[in-house]
Amino acid sequence: MTDYVFEDCEKLGFDRARLDAVPAFFSSYLERQKFAGISISVAREGKIALLSHQGRSAFDDGFELDDSAIFRIYSMTKPITSVAIMQLYEKSLIKLTDPITKFIPAFKNVKVFDDGTASEFTTRDPQRMINIHDLLTHQAGLTYDFMLEHPVDAMYRNQHINGARSEKLNLAELCEKLAEMPLLFSPGTAWNYSVATDVLGHIVELVSGKTLDVYFKEHILDPLGMVDSFFHIPDDKRARLMHNYSFDPIKRETTLADSPERTIYRPGRAFLSGGGGLLSTMEDYFKFADMLRRGGTGANGAYILNRTTVDKMSRNQLPHNRTLEAHGFGEFTEVAYPGTGFGLGLSVVMDSGVTVSTTSNGNTSWGGLASTIFWNDPVEDMTVIMMTQLMPAATYPLRPQLSQLVYAALK
Repeated sequence: MTDYVFEDCEKLGFDRARLDAVPAFFSSYLERQKFAGISISVAREGKIALLSHQGRSAFDDGFELDDSAIFRIYSMTKPITSVAIMQLYEKSLIKLTDPITKFIPAFKNVKVFDDGTASEFTTRDPQRMINIHDLLTHQAGLTYDFMLEHPVDAMYRNQHINGARSEKLNLAELCEKLAEMPLLFSPGTAWNYSVATDVLGHIVELVSGKTLDVYFKEHILDPLGMVDSFFHIPDDKRARLMHNYSFDPIKRETTLADSPERTIYRPGRAFLSGGGGLLSTMEDYFKFADMLRRGGTGANGAYILNRTTVDKMSRNQLPHNRTLEAHGFGEFTEVAYPGTGFGLGLSVVMDSGVTVSTTSNGNTSWGGLASTIFWNDPVEDMTVIMMTQLMPAATYPLRPQLSQLVYAALK
């Protein structure tokens, strides 16, 4: 039984033919077998104008896509972890200026990379200690192993610090390893996409006294009615899990990366990645995105955050109101740099005139490794979600194409 509220797209201010052209455009990807299936929802004022499920859960066999499909949302977990942190902030259990050492003492001797290679290098003292705000805004000096840009990300690979793909670590062990790695830069001086949100996940555990999965369930997922969002997929729901594929740009081949039969998301997995570990459905994630659109209260009345907190999260937090283009350290991110800043766990459009695709100022969004994306546009009062399962997210220009098509459908 769906909880969606549907409305005629014309009444919501869309041109019907142009909105119907959105799924029609992506059908060409399916015909060329670029990915197995794709789901798209477009809502205005919290009401669904377009809900499209196309293709199947797998290239070979699988099921025809519908509302029941469960996706790996990877980094779209980050906004949920950020909401959890801000719930603790609202209770005054943490301050954004709290140093990381208040919760994880292992970071007390952390250093900044100065010069050298991954095996032989020099370091210097940071100008100050990492704080909660740095972690929320990816200004902590941490990184990801897959960046392939700096000796520090090579050190992550050498130590098997693999973000959401980590198999043999729990969050506490991850943080212990991270504390031994040098930082890319002194905290607060630059922006770099990183495992910072995994560290926040562990801080949620330490402050709340609950494991991250239990905290999410009690304080976010259950209150919003997100019944199909979890770190571990129950056996009775595993048949609904999408197959996940990976594209090799060198070989020009798409291969199976994870399947319901051999998934790493079975019960018992130790690593609860606040940065990228959740599974979810289109409808579940809409409930979360719509809660943010509504200022912290779900459509069912669940009070998750105060509207002033959501407003703070949705404003650029980078120093001197800089964009990612001006403040970014590395090249990788889930959104394009031009015209975009970063709030507390969400990207924020600062100048829609120079963004890569059509959008509005104040638009907040984030995406995931397997080509998923969501955004909330406060000017148009619009929520858009796209789910598919193809890594990496930049394999095809799905996100800017979706944006261009959706905005072109507005009357």
